[in-house]
Amino acid sequence: MVQMLPQQVMGYDRAITMFSPDGRLLQVEYAKKAVSLGSMALGITCKDGVVLMADKRITENLIIKESVKKIFIIDKQIIATAAGYISDARVLVKRCRLFAQQHKLTYGEKIDVEGIIKYISDMEQAYTQYGGIRPFGISFLMGGIDKKGSQLFLTEPSGIYFKYKAKAIGIGSSDANKMLEEKYDPNITTEQGLKLAKDIFKKILGKKYKSDRIEASIVTKSGVKVISE
Repeated sequence: MVQMLPQQVMGYDRAITMFSPDGRLLQVEYAKKAVSLGSMALGITCKDGVVLMADKRITENLIIKESVKKIFIIDKQIIATAAGYISDARVLVKRCRLFAQQHKLTYGEKIDVEGIIKYISDMEQAYTQYGGIRPFGISFLMGGIDKKGSQLFLTEPSGIYFKYKAKAIGIGSSDANKMLEEKYDPNITTEQGLKLAKDIFKKILGKKYKSDRIEASIVTKSGVKVISE
């Protein structure tokens, strides 16, 4: 059910370039709402890498499950997942892959995780200040290994980003984040991180949980490993 807006902000959601009287960009807030209603994804940093797991939320029995992707490889040691409009995510992932390759050709070394995050965030922020466009309805969880070790970042449609030890986004993420706060240990391995992520998805999805509904990948110094059922 759509929540009715207060009278003082009615009409200020018609364009992204218009602030409401109380200083809000309502189109950005609507984009955040789209993220909160997306299927859940979570990331966990471990001492030897990063775990990403996502709910593919298959809605039709005749869909070929392998054709639904929620985890994307950006570079040899950077992976990402998202909640919200995955069509938006696909476009941004394509740009990030190109940016990572350009960086390597220009500087002769792999880009770090935060460099990709800043690139995404700059694009998302630009789409909050020009007329005739809408914000990206997507939040990314991006994990990777670089000189600083295991890295996990969250982007938001507003263009802001944060670094996390562990984080869940999408529908059910509130309960998932509480479980992560209770059970997260910075010394866990990627194998233990996978088990923790799987337990959280089982708890959140309940009877709807199926192994072929979940997609998971880990990234370590050796590269990216896709986890099968």
